[in-house]
Amino acid sequence: MMEACVTTDPVEEAILRLVAARGHGKTICPSEAARALGGPHPDGWGPLMQPVRKAAVRLAHRGQLVILRKGRPVDPDSLKGVYRLALPPDEEAGLSAVSGADDDI
Repeated sequence: MMEACVTTDPVEEAILRLVAARGHGKTICPSEAARALGGPHPDGWGPLMQPVRKAAVRLAHRGQLVILRKGRPVDPDSLKGVYRLALPPDEEAGLSAVSGADDDI
């Protein structure tokens, strides 16, 4: 089971709080994290989009987050374009899915 990692980075904290609130199987837009930190006006949250992207990459490298494009996980190091953020798959759900896949063999 993955242990929760404590972070002091407010951008990482905002991302983790939002994806946890959304729950497994759901995603957030990176701009949601930027808006949570910078407020509703684009002058406040717009400059935070790059820090959100960088924080998402760090979190993905630590296994605390999955970065998705078109609903599929992507390599954080080759991230380009529009993306969404989600909690990593639940380990128990992943194990049951794997064991269920073997039943047809």
